[in-house]
Amino acid sequence: MKNDRVLLQERWELAVTRIRQIAESPEVSGEFGEYFRSAANFLLLMLEAWEKAGRRWMESASLEELETWNLRLYEDLLGENYKKSYANPAFAAEKLGSGYGKIFSFVSAELRGMIVYAYEQRTEEMLICMELFLQLHAEFEGSEIPEADRLRDDVYWFVSDYSEITVAGRVREQIDPELSFARDIIMESDLSDPRYLYRFGEYISDTERKMSKFLAGLPQEEIDRIASVFTEGYRLGFLAAGKPLNKKKTVNIRYSVGFERIIRQAVKNFRDMGLESIIYRAAVSRVNMREANKIGYYSSSPNRQYDYDHKGDAALFLDKAFAERKLGVLRTAYERQKELAAVHGGPAVMEIFGETPFEPETCPAAWKLNDKQQAVQVYLNSRMGQIVNEYIKGDERSFTIIAFPVPDIGSRFEEIFRETVKINTLDYQVYQEIQQKLIDALDRGTSVHILGKGKNRTDLTVALWPLRDPDTETRFENCVADVNIPVGEVFTSPRLAGTDGTLHVTGVYLNGLFYRDLCITFRDGMVRDYSCRNYEAEEENRRYIRENVLYHHDSLPLGEFAVGTNTTAYVMARKYNIEAKLPILIAEKMGPHFAVGDTCYSWEEDVVTCNPDGKKIIAKENECSALRGEDVEQAYFNCHTDITIPYDEIQEIAVVHEDGSRTQLICDGRFVLPGTEELNKPFA
Repeated sequence: MKNDRVLLQERWELAVTRIRQIAESPEVSGEFGEYFRSAANFLLLMLEAWEKAGRRWMESASLEELETWNLRLYEDLLGENYKKSYANPAFAAEKLGSGYGKIFSFVSAELRGMIVYAYEQRTEEMLICMELFLQLHAEFEGSEIPEADRLRDDVYWFVSDYSEITVAGRVREQIDPELSFARDIIMESDLSDPRYLYRFGEYISDTERKMSKFLAGLPQEEIDRIASVFTEGYRLGFLAAGKPLNKKKTVNIRYSVGFERIIRQAVKNFRDMGLESIIYRAAVSRVNMREANKIGYYSSSPNRQYDYDHKGDAALFLDKAFAERKLGVLRTAYERQKELAAVHGGPAVMEIFGETPFEPETCPAAWKLNDKQQAVQVYLNSRMGQIVNEYIKGDERSFTIIAFPVPDIGSRFEEIFRETVKINTLDYQVYQEIQQKLIDALDRGTSVHILGKGKNRTDLTVALWPLRDPDTETRFENCVADVNIPVGEVFTSPRLAGTDGTLHVTGVYLNGLFYRDLCITFRDGMVRDYSCRNYEAEEENRRYIRENVLYHHDSLPLGEFAVGTNTTAYVMARKYNIEAKLPILIAEKMGPHFAVGDTCYSWEEDVVTCNPDGKKIIAKENECSALRGEDVEQAYFNCHTDITIPYDEIQEIAVVHEDGSRTQLICDGRFVLPGTEELNKPFA
């Protein structure tokens, strides 16, 4: 009997031969023939990429050759080209009809993952993509055009049957340090030579080129300082939570291409801690994506509208049977890799900000989850979270997050970068003392009232958990610069009962998407209603929020309330007029913020956490997460979206006492609690 390698080679040769024939003559008439010709030519381009990567052409080619080649890989998504790309659901529907167009646009997007498979020489993934194309082409070999549902079934079974390759492979990518494609590039390349950027297979724009060039010009001691803040925050996260770092052997670094010089030093720093770095890229197969979110390493998108158009692609295949199939594969994969999972410490994330603001357009031809599928997606996310937590235990892992600007932010990029480094390295002891005064005041109340100013319509009361022993217990965490860099907030998990009112922001970016006049109403801590003014149709506005803030849930709890204290960051943002471009990581420190979804302590509510003053934090759960022992699916929502109100939109934040009296923390956008006046100095 032939071995697997020989069979794989035979399948490969047959597929390549057939694809070449179709590229020359698609054997299908009309618009469908044009689609197959176009897709076959793209597959030939992927085979060329495979060949180039196999002989390491990317390491010897000139910069001009690499730039030209990179544009060839992504040209159909760039600018005006996207309007005539089959990866555009609107164009595909126009040419092939809405039913067929949605399917073939999905397939076009799925085939684009072959760029990664070619660069990483992943034979099996390359082959199954080629065979999907050939299966669909074979359906047209008869005299009649096949029904769209038949083609959809073909794609469904492709996604389901091959999940043992795609889903299991993704698990291994996340925890196995032997998969070192990106790490090898980072550690072995000459990072002063921009040609290394093109070895990843990602789209390389001016953003990546300029960022890499800027970092190449910094002295090594500056690189060391930046990397040290990043990696030390990770170490301190374990220390502060009382978790044993010495039990861990791996850390996952997530970052954006262009920052390799900092990442190289971070890898070295982590090795000094006994940790090997795992650097996997953002998912490229629809089965492993979570809508438009990118988790891993990635570069600038060649077209953010394309990303948004395909965020709902799971609607093609998502049903309860597929969900159970994926969960079974996921559990099996983790069970096989359980030793690696047990020693994985969690992510160290370097975010970016400053990209050109993006407001997506609605594409009626794009896939969208229906109500039933939304419920399945919620169930799937919940169960996946439980499985991951079973093997990479929440009470044993930690994380850290830091953010830096990219050159897109404007002509004053270098100034902003230096200011960001300054913000990320502020003296945490100064903030720790001031924040303790805020916590002391908050611990004397029963609720907090937040009132907006001017056009801001916020009027919200946040209920606080009672303290049994105020001498040894506290509700709010004194957050300094460890897992959540930069310094500057005190936060709690609110009591849902009694948390009522309206949260409003005039304009805010959440996960890269803009919301105009976002308004959320809470009743007993749960989202009761929501609206924004991005689109003319109210239905579109509600869908926008439900998909991208509620993540298809009917409602979510208020999982966190915090008071941000980093007025230095706020003033910097105003000075350079970049408030709209800041990531939530920094923005959440620039005013009160509220998270819808899980609490900050999800999956580790029972881990004892204390503030620097020794008091135990008791507000680590709410009425939802308290159900984790009875029904874990009702306890966790697997999302957490922070929404910040800037200081200049705040009329008052006041602690409300049991007798109805009030203690103001902020009045007219300034800190007024005695002992916190130092926070107003940056405003001067």
